Amino acid sequence: MKVRRVRLYDALALLTAVIVVALDQWTKAWVVANLVENAPPVPLVGNYLALYYIRNNGAAFSLFANSIVLIVFIVLAIGVISYLYLRMFNTANLGYKLIFGLIIGGAVGNLIDRARHSGYVVDFIFFRIPQIGFNFAIFNLADAAISVGVFLLFVVLLFGNLRKPGTQRSEPTPATPSASKSGALHSSREHDAKT
Repeated sequence: MKVRRVRLYDALALLTAVIVVALDQWTKAWVVANLVENAPPVPLVGNYLALYYIRNNGAAFSLFANSIVLIVFIVLAIGVISYLYLRMFNTANLGYKLIFGLIIGGAVGNLIDRARHSGYVVDFIFFRIPQIGFNFAIFNLADAAISVGVFLLFVVLLFGNLRKPGTQRSEPTPATPSASKSGALHSSREHDAKT
């Protein structure tokens, strides 16, 4: 029964990754077909959230653009994520597996983009707070999925909710009614014998 549940959780993690990849690729295709690169932003929510199409040669949020550091960073990240997922492969921790579904889906979405566009990804989500002059890096849904997944993973690790495979918290077993009754009978007999 446990093996079936573990495989179900793996399937849900895979489904999460597939949904992230599908939404990411669909939104990027829509942006390329309908927006002009580096054109003025198209407002979505006032001046705070807008669509702004750019080509990003760097990692998430335009980090390490055109750098060997980017390749090293991607390889290390994939290695760490793969190792952590394999450690949890035969355990029934749904939250952990869904987090990896988000991260893996985001990574695959951006890798597909790099393969299709000769090394760059399509970014288009532009968040800013003009009143204080804050402009966040332009990103896409894959970046968002990776960021949310890494944040949730950090929170889970920080609060120690990831247990080693096969370990579970042991809870004290309550005394059975028959044992407590026989104990009570035994002590009452001793009391009667003394008096």
